[in-house]
Amino acid sequence: MSKIENNNNSTTPGFINVQGVSLHYEFLHPELLSTDKPLLVFLHEGLGSIAQWKDFPALLSNKMNYPALVFDRYGHGLSEKLKTTRQMTFMHEQAQVFLPELFSKLNLKDHRKILIGHSDGGSISIIHAGSCPENIIGVITLAAHLFLEEISLQGIREAVKMFEQGTLRELLFKYHGNKTVSMFYGWADTWLKPNFREWSIEEFLPKIKVPFLAIQGDKDQYGSFAQLEGIQKQVKESRIELIHNCGHSPHLQQKEKVLNLMCKFIQKLK
Repeated sequence: MSKIENNNNSTTPGFINVQGVSLHYEFLHPELLSTDKPLLVFLHEGLGSIAQWKDFPALLSNKMNYPALVFDRYGHGLSEKLKTTRQMTFMHEQAQVFLPELFSKLNLKDHRKILIGHSDGGSISIIHAGSCPENIIGVITLAAHLFLEEISLQGIREAVKMFEQGTLRELLFKYHGNKTVSMFYGWADTWLKPNFREWSIEEFLPKIKVPFLAIQGDKDQYGSFAQLEGIQKQVKESRIELIHNCGHSPHLQQKEKVLNLMCKFIQKLK
């Protein structure tokens, strides 16, 4: 079983059936779930998995001494392979159907939670916090998408080239195995559909009533500063951070800076 990079932390991995499919999950510091400490919930990027977070969830969980949940979404990592073609609403389904059921089946429905989402996972966090706000006390996003930009399309087209040349395919195969092709095209083909140009989740931003920290790299190949501006303008209690000399994965490319930003933000949550 593939685990998150973690050298000094107790973990509990497992599988659970959600919406008829098997999802792989892992708790960090499960012994803290019985306390009143909030749960850190990590939602990975569009090509991501538990393992691709590397050691970041463990570092944050250890530093805060909070329990954490990481999981492979449907079609990713060790979770079940995609059975159907993704629709434009796939992130809404993850946020409004899969995530609430996952929380319920893991007995986390009444647990206070802090959502931490990267890229597509950030968008899912926004949708969930804006439509299922119960027991969400804070939101942190890394390179989240609010709407589709030309830079996003360019980045995805470049990723398709790299995948078809073999370099990106080989990298992703280490994490997704025989799901790699269906996972990749389930992501790329959906974002590149002509009708996806109208996609937006900005409607959920004014509905988020908890503190929100939005982080993005200044060299992000999938989104511009307009994404951060959208959050700042539409979420009442929001803070934005543009990280210099950083691409699409601030938590890996500027780990210490992002870790410190998150810790300071989380310490102020109630």
